[in-house]
Amino acid sequence: MTAPSASPTRYLDRPGGRIAYDLTGEGPLVIMAPGMGDLRSTWRFQVPALVGAGYRVATMDLRGHGDSDATFSSYDDVATGTDLVALARELGGSAVLVGNSLAAGAAAWVAAEAPDVVSGLVLVGPFVRNPPSSAGATLLFKLLLLKPWGPSALIGWYSKLHPGTKPADHAAHIAELRANLAKPGHWAAFKATAGTTHAPVEARLDEVKAPTLVVMGAADPDFKDPAAEAAWIAARLSATTVMVPGAGHYPHAQDPERVNAAILAHLATLATPAPRA
Repeated sequence: MTAPSASPTRYLDRPGGRIAYDLTGEGPLVIMAPGMGDLRSTWRFQVPALVGAGYRVATMDLRGHGDSDATFSSYDDVATGTDLVALARELGGSAVLVGNSLAAGAAAWVAAEAPDVVSGLVLVGPFVRNPPSSAGATLLFKLLLLKPWGPSALIGWYSKLHPGTKPADHAAHIAELRANLAKPGHWAAFKATAGTTHAPVEARLDEVKAPTLVVMGAADPDFKDPAAEAAWIAARLSATTVMVPGAGHYPHAQDPERVNAAILAHLATLATPAPRA
């Protein structure tokens, strides 16, 4: 499935650089942001379904990723959150924020920091707190990020985060990721993003009041116990949870039909989509 034609890449001016985004469709606004190391095209299977159901969909690149600039001084959850706030206001106000991984944490932070721009949340494979990690694991991660093998190690780990059935266009998406990492400044931006802490997000969870859907791959290698993590997040946010059997950190790419159905069901409880022509 391919996304409907969008207008040429748009840019949002921010202090320190520009954030790239695409905008497609008409109706209530949905803003989608990818996880660390990924691109806005990660939502390629969701955009057609949402636009077809009567939503206006913006997909954005993180700082130093894709077509966004790698000239920023910060690349953490809060920085991503401020970009989400700015984009929502640029596009007319309240939006459903859909985030994967780091961007899911950023979206939760926005719901606490600027509730006026958030009508709902969809958190996919969310990092809303720092996972337990040993000193040895932290050192190993830092070593993996060293050049010249760093980008290849990242691509290898990205593939491992798709256990089981991979998307049919997985190889093409991997090629897109490799090309992105080769852009000037993008590897440095990725390493800066990888050094972020999710503590500012966890500290604000009790302030999140937006209706929330948590989507978690049941086999997500990024979590020791994905179901337990999803349950913990759901309890903190009074959220609905959907576990995707066999999927990893990117259930929206591995099982888009199941994830799209869950997202659309959640959206239906928040706003009335525009009628299709």
